[in-house]
Amino acid sequence: MLDIQKIRADFPILSEKVNGKPLVYFDNGATSQKPQIVIDAEAKYYQEINANIHRGVHTLSQLATDAYEISRVKIQHHINAKFSHEVLFTSGTTHGINLVTNGFASILKPGDEVVVSSLEHHSNIVPWQMLCEKTGATLKVIPMNENGELIMEAFDALLSAKTKVVTVNHISNALGIINPIKYIIEKAHAVGAAVLIDGAQAVPHLKPDVQDLDCDFYAFSGHKMCGPTGTGILYGKEDWLNKLPPYQGGGEMIKEVTFEKTTYADLPHKFEAGTPNIAGGIVLGTAVDYLNNIGFDNIQKQEEALLEHATKRLLEIEGLKIYGTGKNKASVVSFNIDGIHPYDIGSIIDKLGIAVRTGHHCAQPIMNFFCIPGTIRASFSFYNTIEEIDVMVEAVKKAKTMLS
Repeated sequence: MLDIQKIRADFPILSEKVNGKPLVYFDNGATSQKPQIVIDAEAKYYQEINANIHRGVHTLSQLATDAYEISRVKIQHHINAKFSHEVLFTSGTTHGINLVTNGFASILKPGDEVVVSSLEHHSNIVPWQMLCEKTGATLKVIPMNENGELIMEAFDALLSAKTKVVTVNHISNALGIINPIKYIIEKAHAVGAAVLIDGAQAVPHLKPDVQDLDCDFYAFSGHKMCGPTGTGILYGKEDWLNKLPPYQGGGEMIKEVTFEKTTYADLPHKFEAGTPNIAGGIVLGTAVDYLNNIGFDNIQKQEEALLEHATKRLLEIEGLKIYGTGKNKASVVSFNIDGIHPYDIGSIIDKLGIAVRTGHHCAQPIMNFFCIPGTIRASFSFYNTIEEIDVMVEAVKKAKTMLS
């Protein structure tokens, strides 16, 4: 078992007080907190080797370039990509998805179909809608059931020779449901479709093996896995990345520029125009090292215990309903109390130092399915404790009494 108090000591913010109360941070689905080693690594870059990368012959530029590319290799190994040039640095999951949809604008044509799921975050819906409007392709949606699980029989029926792309999240940000992505990838490939997985909510909890999954693209954000904001990764199979045109034009992504014609750089630089978030990219590697040192088996055991306890305790509250009750879940509990708006609960328990997320969680189709305005979402990380859950439950009970 993890020494939770030792781990919590790594995170300075966890000792803070909010509204005079000890902070209970249960908004990890929005962003995770950062350990001191990550904070120090960012400061160290700016204090010791701050320089632009890939372009300078001077020492600092070489040191910064080496650190940036070492981080890329760390992430390659972390997700088990075949080549380091299949790992693209982005500003986050949204950037990665938009990079892919922009590329498919030159591939799709009227009559083609793109399949998304009803569990998607807006960032894995809207770019595909924009792509379909641009190309004349049609957007198809995998339906969900009352447990928050995708209906696989309906997914099978949607697939055809017209299906060119299938895109789903690995884990639902709003409900915590873990989707059967390996099955989805296999079925999509059987009809010749490419597959993009939105891994934003998965990477804090597990290590995706992109070769074992056989996905064509896997996008995720650094800030949800103890890394800096403004960082992310798009993994893409080499063949697909070579097929897609560049997302942006500018410095670094070129091989040769004349006024008559420009040729593009090889992977990964073809998709990394301009000066990147150098510090963020380097420090994302530090965050990955930190999580691997803790061990994802240990992380999963701790988070499963938190989820089990939170589910049991919350269901003791009369009138409380949990959304997303499927068998395979990450450490997220999304709930409401009869007759009380989720925002009101969230506002009251914030006064008691408890940070949860309220609203539609950028997943309005899910809320529309359940005919609700939103939910209260408590999302747990490995540094959270059973005692914190008990504090939250008592706070929710108090809020219910005040609002009833």
